Amino acid sequence: MASVEDAVSIAEALKDPAVRADPYPLYAQYRETGPLLPTMFGGYLVTRHSDCFNVLRDARFSSNQSHQAGWDQVSQLVEQLGFGDLFTMFTRLMLFADPPDHTRLRRIVSKAFTPKAVEEMRPRIAEIVDGLLDVAEAKGEMEVVEDLAFPLPVTVISEMLGVPSADHEQLRTWTALAVKALDPSDDLMAMLPAVGAIREMREYFDALVAERRRNPGNDLTTALIAAEDEGETLSHDELLDTMILLFGAGHETTVNLISGGVLNLHRHPAQLARLQADPALIGTATEELLRFGPPVQVTARTATVDVELAGRPLERGSQLIVMIAGANRDPLVFDEPETLDIGRTDNRHLAFGGGIHLCLGAPLARIEGQEAIGRLVQRFPSMRLVDDEVVWKETSTIRGPAHLRLAW
Repeated sequence: MASVEDAVSIAEALKDPAVRADPYPLYAQYRETGPLLPTMFGGYLVTRHSDCFNVLRDARFSSNQSHQAGWDQVSQLVEQLGFGDLFTMFTRLMLFADPPDHTRLRRIVSKAFTPKAVEEMRPRIAEIVDGLLDVAEAKGEMEVVEDLAFPLPVTVISEMLGVPSADHEQLRTWTALAVKALDPSDDLMAMLPAVGAIREMREYFDALVAERRRNPGNDLTTALIAAEDEGETLSHDELLDTMILLFGAGHETTVNLISGGVLNLHRHPAQLARLQADPALIGTATEELLRFGPPVQVTARTATVDVELAGRPLERGSQLIVMIAGANRDPLVFDEPETLDIGRTDNRHLAFGGGIHLCLGAPLARIEGQEAIGRLVQRFPSMRLVDDEVVWKETSTIRGPAHLRLAW
């Protein structure tokens, strides 16, 4: 066990460009040091797959920050700083809600994201991908993030919610700022840009809801307005929260799955050639790319009762940072974990989390990843990376290339 003096912070560590470019040696170091490492924020970093898996599935560990020790003091401070509404929303969001609210919210929204409902969207997803690749082919090159990884999931979730295409870029800007609120930090002032972006998004979706109340459409926004769950409806705040969550989560992680997946295939040319020779491997390939380079690197949980983890007693209110990316390369679970193997079948990765908060959009993300990556590698068999060095996004919770240029 590392000493308190050796307390770790992934957010701080990733400020080092070398670590940002390849954090996995650091994750391995954490994992080898011990199963629970003290963090700079008074909690613990959970480093190994078995403990991460257990925390994600154990109802005694909540994703709601209000269970943290000292939450009342934090709440008072953020109220004084003028963004208490952001923290209130975080306790209300389905991503962070506890039962029974979480159960009710998820049951209402999940009808649109069942594997069957999402599978029926595959032809439309394939059509969007082909259209984007047609444009790239005409140019003779592609910036993967801008030309494929971003427009595909944004178009899909926007069509689902009824968001006009003219508004995609503005919403993208807001989302990029908003996700920074997920990074662990003791600098509350660094949250201000995220606060402003989330407020702007709430105003935008408030106007969209008002429009759909006047003119209902064949979209998810209209369905959410009308949704009833055993006589209950979404409150107006819950409706706006859910739309923000669906739009942000509906594209931000998938962007990084696609762009990061394409990058990792190019860094492992034998696996890229293998997929090009056998397109049927796209299912296991997508799962392996999720394991090898998960878009979500860490997630947080809080102990709601006194509990023991990895042989250590934890007090109620203890915060845990679950190291998903490190757990996905745990040699106790994965054979040759540092090897990318697109045919890997025993793949118990944690890229989509687990337990009651298992990613609602996982079926959609999988299909978008399969169609985008699968069609790209078949369409341009001679494609190559243009730039030797990759610039990474400046977030620690969400990881992916900021830019990725291909030519053929």
